[in-house]
Amino acid sequence: MLQTIEVEIDAQGQVHPVGLGKPIPAGRALLTLLTPLANEESLLSESALAEDWLKPEEDEAWAYLQPVR
Repeated sequence: MLQTIEVEIDAQGQVHPVGLGKPIPAGRALLTLLTPLANEESLLSESALAEDWLKPEEDEAWAYLQPVR
């Protein structure tokens, strides 16, 4: 039977089940690493922010930071 459980991996690489209440049974498993939530949130907001980033007003507002040509 296939079963999915949430785990945390500590700095030493030890796997700890989250909310399982008992040890993980011995056997084989597949592990999918998830990106940290902070990164996921920034990726999700990127398209919404891109609308403002691409406006000519934004280029004008930040022009003083561009190297002189």
